[in-house]
Amino acid sequence: MPYGTTTPESALAKPVTVNTLRKFKREKHKFCCVALYDAPMSAMAQKTGIEVLLVGDSLGMTVLGYDSTIPVTMEQMIYHVEAVKRGNSKSLIMGDMPFMTYATPEQAMTNATRIMRAGAHMVKLEGGAWVADTVKMLADRGIPVCAHLGLTPQSVNKLGGFRVQGRKAEQAEVILNDAIALDKAGADLLVLECVPQALAKEITDAVSMPTIGIGAGGETDAQVLVINDILGLTEQPPKFSKNFLVETASIPGALMKYAEDTRSGAFPSEEHIFV
Repeated sequence: MPYGTTTPESALAKPVTVNTLRKFKREKHKFCCVALYDAPMSAMAQKTGIEVLLVGDSLGMTVLGYDSTIPVTMEQMIYHVEAVKRGNSKSLIMGDMPFMTYATPEQAMTNATRIMRAGAHMVKLEGGAWVADTVKMLADRGIPVCAHLGLTPQSVNKLGGFRVQGRKAEQAEVILNDAIALDKAGADLLVLECVPQALAKEITDAVSMPTIGIGAGGETDAQVLVINDILGLTEQPPKFSKNFLVETASIPGALMKYAEDTRSGAFPSEEHIFV
């Protein structure tokens, strides 16, 4: 069975790896990522064919009631990575590196090791060219890395809020150059958050690693949404999100509809895109 199917009968037939995702990019086969935090949802994601799971530090806001991701600790991340891993043996699992846990390459190595031992197949960290040396060190030592550019929530205080990034030409050029630097450093995936669709397409075409968009339009190699947004649990949902539960009336149905619409290009539609 292909990875891209969306019925329970043809759920993920074998584990998804970094090579799987690179093959998807080469073949222009869009794939799906969901940010979630517990074993039952993790198991359901596997059954409905979701290729990548992100145990995001977004759990600070979606689960723990914080007003940002900054208070999230390594212990909280490890707890949730372990839970997600227990529910799923086929999807590729990414674990976020919390705020200030990768300020130096040595610190990043120590904390990435802990996340990998908890069950992640890859770590994710935010930042541009300044983290390229850290990415290279991790990659050289066998730790896959997902980079994150655009709106980087751990920098929300520096950015002045949750704002679209890369609308001005000079800022877009910086983000593009950062993406190229991280690609050359050995990053395996790149999340692009809240950037104009045209910039996301330019980056996707310029790098060898697959790109995953969230509020970055439909030209990336994949999409990611938080499970709370997919299920309509967010009181004030962001522009780029969509409530798939309201269309399907079941959680498995919502996940399958999200996957189906992502792969077909129906999601994101114009109303979810920044220009």
